[in-house]
Amino acid sequence: MSKHLPRIYTAGPDVFERDYAQQKARIKQWCAELGLVALCPGDDEVSGATKAEVSRGIFEINMALIESADYVVANVRDFRGHEPDSGTVFEIGYAVGRGKKVWCYNTPTLDLVAQVPQSAPGYCREGMLIEDFGLPRNLMLAHACELVHGDLRACLALVAQWHASRA
Repeated sequence: MSKHLPRIYTAGPDVFERDYAQQKARIKQWCAELGLVALCPGDDEVSGATKAEVSRGIFEINMALIESADYVVANVRDFRGHEPDSGTVFEIGYAVGRGKKVWCYNTPTLDLVAQVPQSAPGYCREGMLIEDFGLPRNLMLAHACELVHGDLRACLALVAQWHASRA
């Protein structure tokens, strides 16, 4: 019987980077070095006659990749503002809902109150209350995932260690 290598879905806004193809190759290499299998968005080519067909295809492929993953690692760096990418947050929620363990990397070291510019104490510039629980991300992410104060490579090493400790 062959040993099952853990399959890791890598969520994050990295797919929008100009050098994502090279990043994806590095991610796959790092995972292989740690005895993991990387499942990256964009692993399968998507074609379609319209933007709607392409976007639906991307959604379906990524959902299937998450379904087939053992674990998820997610880049929760600030993206276009002071919060993680909404697509990444959706993928995290879906994975957690499916009972998968999720690690989030590039987690800020400061709590939300220290990260978000304020117009009045405890309120952001849009006038909304900033949750003050001493957490670096929204409480729903903080309690659903393992928050890692490091980069992807450090996060993957933690996943490999955690998996090995359970084997």
